[in-house]
Amino acid sequence: MAAPMCGRTCKIGPSILNADLSMLAAECQRMMDSGSDYLHLDVMDGQFVPNLTFGHPVVKCLRPKLPSVFFDMHMMVAAPEQWVGDMADAGADQYTFHIETTDDPARTIRKIKEAGMKAGIGIKPKTPVHLLVPFIDSVDMVLIMTVEPGFGGQKFMADMMPKVQFLREHFPDINIEVDGGVGLATIQECAEAGANMFVSGSAVVNSDNPRETIQALRNIVAEAIQKSQLER
Repeated sequence: MAAPMCGRTCKIGPSILNADLSMLAAECQRMMDSGSDYLHLDVMDGQFVPNLTFGHPVVKCLRPKLPSVFFDMHMMVAAPEQWVGDMADAGADQYTFHIETTDDPARTIRKIKEAGMKAGIGIKPKTPVHLLVPFIDSVDMVLIMTVEPGFGGQKFMADMMPKVQFLREHFPDINIEVDGGVGLATIQECAEAGANMFVSGSAVVNSDNPRETIQALRNIVAEAIQKSQLER
């Protein structure tokens, strides 16, 4: 049986990792004009993941150009507490860190909340989902990676869906985000498993018509929700 979606709203957030970084503000605006609900900004430090992207100075530059856009910061960094204050000052709305990067997730969550941001916590594919359970009630969102973090354009890992199902069944009101290889061919599986926040990188950013692609993704999610409700 598909996991129920409850009353959670479908939200689609393009990952700007695949965008033309020389025109980042314009690309972000293009995504919002195409119907995105939020922007997913990947921050990588070359330590937790073998890649480098950008940090809080870029976020600070983007904020005045996109004053009302929700910035979901995916912090793929080895020392997540180190950047909480800088990201808050730069205008980030949600700070999502990986449980693998800290010995004290509860302290990191408190620091994020004290800085005035929403807190998200994520896991890599090989990390057991039960490690998240003690922190679910303290966070605003849980991120299930459906690829290994670090690079865009990887193949979707369908075997991560039981993690999503577990979370939705045991924590029906939590926001569950999936990130990695999510597009027209894979979003249905994610929605039926119980995800309600969908990070889509190349499928949206590289689309010839991102508005149509985002709408198509929404339609698939809506059908999955309807199917889930009928099966309950």
